[in-house]
Amino acid sequence: MKAAVIELRDGVYWVGVKDWGWRLFDGLIPLPHGTSYNAYLVKGSAKTALVDSVNPGFEGDLLAKIGEVADPAELDYVVMNHAEPDHAGSIPAVLAASPKAKLVLTAKGADMATRYFRVSRERMQVVKEGDTLDLGGKTLRFIDAPFLHWPETMFTYVIEDKVLFPCDFLGAHTAAGLYDDEVADLAVRAQMYFGEIMMPFRKAGERAMKKLADLPIELIAPSHGPLWRHPERILSLYRKWTAGETLPKVVVAYVSMWGSTERLVRIAAETLLGQGVQVAVHELAHVDVGDLAGDLVDARAIVLGAPTVLGALHPAALNAAYLVRTLKPPLRYAAVLSSYGWGGGALRQAGEILGPTGIEVVGAVEIHGAPDADAEAQAAALATQLATKIRGSER
Repeated sequence: MKAAVIELRDGVYWVGVKDWGWRLFDGLIPLPHGTSYNAYLVKGSAKTALVDSVNPGFEGDLLAKIGEVADPAELDYVVMNHAEPDHAGSIPAVLAASPKAKLVLTAKGADMATRYFRVSRERMQVVKEGDTLDLGGKTLRFIDAPFLHWPETMFTYVIEDKVLFPCDFLGAHTAAGLYDDEVADLAVRAQMYFGEIMMPFRKAGERAMKKLADLPIELIAPSHGPLWRHPERILSLYRKWTAGETLPKVVVAYVSMWGSTERLVRIAAETLLGQGVQVAVHELAHVDVGDLAGDLVDARAIVLGAPTVLGALHPAALNAAYLVRTLKPPLRYAAVLSSYGWGGGALRQAGEILGPTGIEVVGAVEIHGAPDADAEAQAAALATQLATKIRGSER
C-alpha cells in the first residue's frame, strides 16, 4: 500500500501525518478534532530537503512517504524550524536513515538538537537570517523567528514557489482538511490556537509579521492544521492579533458553588449585553481551555466570578486567573464578583494574581451569603461602569 503523499507545487510535497486520535496537547490544550504534524519534502534538480518532521511514533509513516518521492538514504538536508518534539522528535530516525543528510537549524536550535536528540555537531549546518540553500531550481531562504514560540525558531521560504513554512506560527489544531477553504470553522480554530500558543509572544509575532509584509507568499504551509492557499485569510487575522487589537467584548469566566456568585454573574452579563457589549461566558467547572484562550485573544475585559473556598479563590477560578496571567491577553480591564459563606479571601487573591498583569481592576462586588436586591444592583452598576470603560477604549 502506497503512503499518501500530496504534491503541493512541482517538486514540493506534503509528507506529514494526521493524528485523529490525540485529545490533549501539552497536558493542557484539548484537541477535539485531533491535529496534524505537517512535514514537507522539497526536491530540486540537484538536492532534496525535508522541512520539519513528525511526532515520535510516526517515524515509519514519515519515512514511507519520503520513500514515495525520493530515497530517504539520499536526503541532503533536514530542516529543523523548531525543536519541539512534535516537529523534531523524528529527526534521529530520519538522520539514521539518511546518513549523508545535514541538519539545518539556527545556532540555538543546534544547542537543543544536541541536548534533546543527541545529534552530533558534525551533522549540523547552522544558518541565520537571510541565508539560503540552493537545491537546483529550488532555493530555501531562512528567516529568524525567535520565540514563536521557542527561542530557536525560524521559518523556511521557497523563493521560486513563494511557499512559506512557518512551523507553529499561523497554524491550527485540527486534523481536518488539507487546505484552508476545506474547513468551515478554521478561523475559529486558528484563533484558539493563537490564544493557546502564540498570544504570550505577541511582540515577537508582530516582529515576524513585519518581516513577512513584503514577502510574496502564495501558500502558507504550517506545521499544524490545513495549509493556507488563501494566505491573506490568516495573515489579516494575525496582523490584528499580534497587534493586540480588541473588540468591545468581555470574557465572563465564573464558577459557583450554591448559586450566589452565578446570580451576580448573570446580572452582570445581561447588563453588559444591554449596553451593546459582546459577552463570551465560560463556566469554569466545565471549561474548554481552548475556547477560553480563543475568546481572550480579542477581548477588552474580563469578569471573574469566584466564591471563596477555605480563605482563597475557588480552585477553578484560581486556574483561570493564572491562565490569564500566563497567556498575557490584551485585556485592559477586569471586574471581580464574589461571595462567601463564613469568611472571605477570594478578592484579595484575585488582586494579587491580576495586579502584576497591568490590567485595570475597575471594581469588585463581594457578598456574604445569598445576593439581595442591593447586591444585585451593585453587580449591575459595576457592569455598567465596565461597559463605559470598554466603549471608551480605542482597542
